[in-house]
Amino acid sequence: MNDKLLDINEMSIWDDAKRMLEKARKDGVETAWDRLAQQTPHCRFCELGTTCRNCVMGPCRISAKAEPGGKLSRGVCGADADVIVARNFGRFIAGGSAGHSDHGRDVIETLEAVVEGKAADYQIRDAAKLLRIAAELGIAVEGRAMNDVAADVVDACYSDFGSRRKAVNFVSRVPAKRKEIWKKLNIMPRGVDREIAEMMHRTHMGCDNDAPNTLLHAARCALSDGWAGSMIATELCDILFGTPTPRKSTVNLGVIKKETVNILVHGHNPVVSEMILMAAREPEMVERAKKAGAQGITVAGLCCTGNELLMRQGIPMAGNHLMTELAIVTGAVEAVVVDYQCIMPSLVQISACYHTRFIDTAAKARFTGAIHMNFTPENAREEAHKILHMAIDAFVERDPGRVDIPVEPVDIMTGFSNEAILEALGGSLEPLLDAVKGGTVRGFAAVVGCNNPKIKQDSSNVGIIKELIKNDIMVLVTGCVTTAAGKAGLLMPEGAEMAGPGLRSLCGALGIPPVLHMGSCVDNARIMQLCALIANSLGVDISDLPVVASAPEWYSEKAAAIGMYAVASGVYTHLGLPPNILGSQLVTDIALNGLEGLVGASFVVEPDPVKAAELLNKRITSKRLALGLNA
Repeated sequence: MNDKLLDINEMSIWDDAKRMLEKARKDGVETAWDRLAQQTPHCRFCELGTTCRNCVMGPCRISAKAEPGGKLSRGVCGADADVIVARNFGRFIAGGSAGHSDHGRDVIETLEAVVEGKAADYQIRDAAKLLRIAAELGIAVEGRAMNDVAADVVDACYSDFGSRRKAVNFVSRVPAKRKEIWKKLNIMPRGVDREIAEMMHRTHMGCDNDAPNTLLHAARCALSDGWAGSMIATELCDILFGTPTPRKSTVNLGVIKKETVNILVHGHNPVVSEMILMAAREPEMVERAKKAGAQGITVAGLCCTGNELLMRQGIPMAGNHLMTELAIVTGAVEAVVVDYQCIMPSLVQISACYHTRFIDTAAKARFTGAIHMNFTPENAREEAHKILHMAIDAFVERDPGRVDIPVEPVDIMTGFSNEAILEALGGSLEPLLDAVKGGTVRGFAAVVGCNNPKIKQDSSNVGIIKELIKNDIMVLVTGCVTTAAGKAGLLMPEGAEMAGPGLRSLCGALGIPPVLHMGSCVDNARIMQLCALIANSLGVDISDLPVVASAPEWYSEKAAAIGMYAVASGVYTHLGLPPNILGSQLVTDIALNGLEGLVGASFVVEPDPVKAAELLNKRITSKRLALGLNA
């Protein structure tokens, strides 16, 4: 444990988090906040992005105070701060793009296994969407067997990862004006793997030593994620597991039950978690749990795997990124089943402090000390049964004296896919566009991203949303922000009481919340598609719309890639924390100003949620006026 104890009231805004932070200290459990204190102050060179470890002539560091040509103004190879910062940021974007896009590839492989008859426990649940996507990709569907159509969809999606295309498939959704901008700047995304590999090549010593040029390819790399890798993951998950529709569920640590076997699914890939849920619902497995003394089995979600099952299956959400450790501290979790991404290695050690089984399932995401399961589409059901047996056995070992469920769960509404939104509007965007034109809804804000222990947990996520809806700006959320919005009462129709008069009236008429949950972090692709649908309907570019984005508490490479593809698509994007680029004035100026002239949008960095909301509101006002609408 860290001797430097932080004030718990400054660590989170939530009662369940504070209670579990107190219990963690009592139980001698170290958390992310403790480790942050140990790491503070951070290396200033690393914070500024002015360290380079890309070859062994270094590592090199550039001093922000160095005079041009002076000591520490250039690395051994001669690269200056601009080049080094751009290289590092480019690789950061490549890492994020790889994470989401490789997730997409895994989903393609699962659909391929279904088509080939190798994954009997999975099936195509939304055949109508399969046919729609196939037609959109130019694949013949009339009179053909479903499996044959699906096989061609698999091939088309795989092609988006290669090197022989001039543009990825879903660029067909992009407004014509936006495509012209990408062509002019030579940033049209051609293939996921190609753009990532090229970024790694460009940032090798002796290659791209022009910072603006490197940053343009960073945009291209991110676009390959947003309009291919992530979009494929979203669309194929809908095909395999069902397209989300509105439903109710619950959120916070209160969803963990004292009387049941509790299994938490964590990570990002629903290929694993869907099968865990299916096994947990089998009558034989429920009966086995009852024989062990439990009243049943509860499967609850953490982070984006939780969001995937929440959207489609209505399972409850235990928490977001900074709640993952604290969920185990309740002492009532029998198993944490993970796939990949955003999973803290500390969960292995914390699980060992209790009776909790920590089980990893992905060959690309092994955790030292975990129980390893070789989970594939072919053996998914068999492995899921083994995991359920482990969890039930763990329930018998639970120490009731160490159990503390700190709160009662909060109701939420979820499941707002683009298809569900269109259905609620009667099949057309016109009612929504009329609301925007009339000022009932002044615009839209996508508030997305993570938690970062540098910021009081969810204070910025909730703070910025409340300020936006006060100004009649409808908010769309994905990923970890979902849990924050839900706990704050913003994911229920009653939450419209916190909104401005226009948005409140629309929510009342449609029976929807002022904040719509659209899925996991790959599902930001839904938001990009919705922007494109609106822009195409109006005959304008995405950058002309009263649409903004915000990642108030972000931390990951994936979040940076999302922000970059949003900006490159024409969406003004707020970050609550700066990326590690401040060591280069040139790179910082391009991010905050220069991109506006190139792609029609830019980043803005503002830690204060109220001030950030003011900036986003101002942007929406300017876009409304440019469209000839009232402010």
